[in-house]
Amino acid sequence: MKYKGIIFDLDGTLVNSLEDISDAMNTVLQTLKYPTHAYGDYQYFIGSGLRNLVSKALPESNNGENEIENCFQKMLAFYGENCTLKTKPYEGITELLDNLTSQKIKLAVFSNKADELTKKIVSEIFPDYFDTAVGLSTEALKKPNPFEALEISKNWSLKPEEIIFIGDSDIDMQTAINANMFPVGVSWGYRTDEELKESGAKLVIHNPIDLLQLL
Repeated sequence: MKYKGIIFDLDGTLVNSLEDISDAMNTVLQTLKYPTHAYGDYQYFIGSGLRNLVSKALPESNNGENEIENCFQKMLAFYGENCTLKTKPYEGITELLDNLTSQKIKLAVFSNKADELTKKIVSEIFPDYFDTAVGLSTEALKKPNPFEALEISKNWSLKPEEIIFIGDSDIDMQTAINANMFPVGVSWGYRTDEELKESGAKLVIHNPIDLLQLL
């Protein structure tokens, strides 16, 4: 099979955004005098969207829908203004994207981060590589729902099996399988090799340039 397109997850795959996300949520928690969390804790909160992260970060005693919504809106506002302060591409990502672009491989981003934030980070950090960047616009379309991935394949006029889906979480691997795309896990993100393999990764890479072996 010759792969002609690649869909990337964003957080934990293309960029290390852990500190910006953690700092934003901790700022919200501090304003409400709630306990904060270490970066290592947030590593396991990331992956299912910011609303889910807010729910996990709040104390169990203050985890009702109204408080989640209140904190989610505060988180969006603060993080939206500070989402690229510390966020950087992982080592080797830019070189990989340069290589893929030179081969005329189609490239897209599909994230569970809010759509506006996804587009902002991709446009600021990767202005020259991706023809599509899609984030979360409605909970029903959140990964592992493959809808957005399949829409990308249609827009590219490619079959799903001609596309690699690459990410750092079990949710990404499930999305790839649901979309009938080739699931590739990355070891530098927020989950372990074992979790990725158990979730269906057909390949786990340890360096971005290793992806080229599939091409």
